[in-house]
Amino acid sequence: MRKLWCKAVAWVWMCPLILVGCAASDTAGDETTVIGDQNENATELTFWTFNGLHVTFFEDAVARWNEENPDRPIKLVAETYPYDQMHNNLLMSFQSGTGAPDIVDIEINRFSNYLQGEIQLVPLNDAIEPVKDKFVSARLDIYAKDGKYYGLPTHVGATVMYYNTDILRDAGVDLNDIVIWEDYVEAGKKVVEATGKPMTTIETGGVFTFWPMISQQGSDFFDRSGNVTVDNETNVQTLEFIVDMVDTHHIAIRAPGGNHHAEEYYGFMNQGGAASVLMPMWYMGRFTDYMPDLEGKIAIRPMPSWEPGGFRSAGMGGTATSVTTQSDHQQLAVDFLAFAKASERGNIKLWELMGFDPPRFDVWDFPDIQRDNKYYDYFGRDIFTILSEVKDEIHPVNIDPKTPEAIDLFNTNVFYNVLDRRNQTPEEALREVAESLR
Repeated sequence: MRKLWCKAVAWVWMCPLILVGCAASDTAGDETTVIGDQNENATELTFWTFNGLHVTFFEDAVARWNEENPDRPIKLVAETYPYDQMHNNLLMSFQSGTGAPDIVDIEINRFSNYLQGEIQLVPLNDAIEPVKDKFVSARLDIYAKDGKYYGLPTHVGATVMYYNTDILRDAGVDLNDIVIWEDYVEAGKKVVEATGKPMTTIETGGVFTFWPMISQQGSDFFDRSGNVTVDNETNVQTLEFIVDMVDTHHIAIRAPGGNHHAEEYYGFMNQGGAASVLMPMWYMGRFTDYMPDLEGKIAIRPMPSWEPGGFRSAGMGGTATSVTTQSDHQQLAVDFLAFAKASERGNIKLWELMGFDPPRFDVWDFPDIQRDNKYYDYFGRDIFTILSEVKDEIHPVNIDPKTPEAIDLFNTNVFYNVLDRRNQTPEEALREVAESLR
């Protein structure tokens, strides 16, 4: 076991920072926030996170818990660390058997590291199973092993297509006619011909173009048993399709700055640079924060499917919150976590406080969810209508301890060699990555 943990810790130190979804805010330094300390009889729980926004969510949860549970009050000591540091500290705490918090956020690409050897996370089945049928199952499955659930998700992360309705109108394209990827290509040709603008942008320093496109077909970098599948036929054909959008059909360009989180990209898109972009639902906040000039001009629709009736979404990114076995108050921590993230009100707060698509779909039509806010002002009223259409069309992603390494190879080698240097075919590039991972 020690060898496994040491290997995992070594990898975390070597790999570059990978920020996905709600992990996209890396905190510069340590910060401690004490919540609920006004009650002298409160039981103290510690909480580690790498995203200060999550502390705001738990501040609300603690206040509601203490009001509704006066006989079991808690004081939450929330400690916010830089992304790498927090995950490193957790691994080393598990290895040494001491120092872990009661409750912890774990980013999706790191989660499998903590399911190796003797698992030191508390199974949450008693909290999840009573409401399991109300959750998007794919988002629970990625934090499970051998029938036990070890984390509660923060959002669905459903991937959608964001369309610039002004550009499509100028090109005479009805976005509702785009059903399959072939339709998307044909629409893109009209957009380029009529406006001179690309239909979309391709991430070459990120995986949020390629990964959802293979996930919606049931493919991934690894299978459920951890076998490398990077170079399978589906993945090769998908990368060839992306290359064709750039080189053959001329409807796509490389994203300015390399990915859809770059300042160059935000500026480009804010000025109406492209007719659409493929990203998860949590990307709505990037539009509202960094592309204000597009308010009222962006419509959300499902991903095009690869064939009629095919899946039209993919769950990307995410953070699970877990309870560690080192906690002296495991049952209280589990009960509080269920209250915060498995309850109806907790899921409503995920939307109200953080703008995330709640993993409990039964709350999507609740009045509190439907209340006007900046996202409805920006994107229109059909956000959860679209989400409801695709909630059963999301495959669980297969997160492996080598997933960060795979993503790093894609970001530094695959897209660069295939789309920039043009010195490898998609098949050659994916085979090289697969051999490296194997």
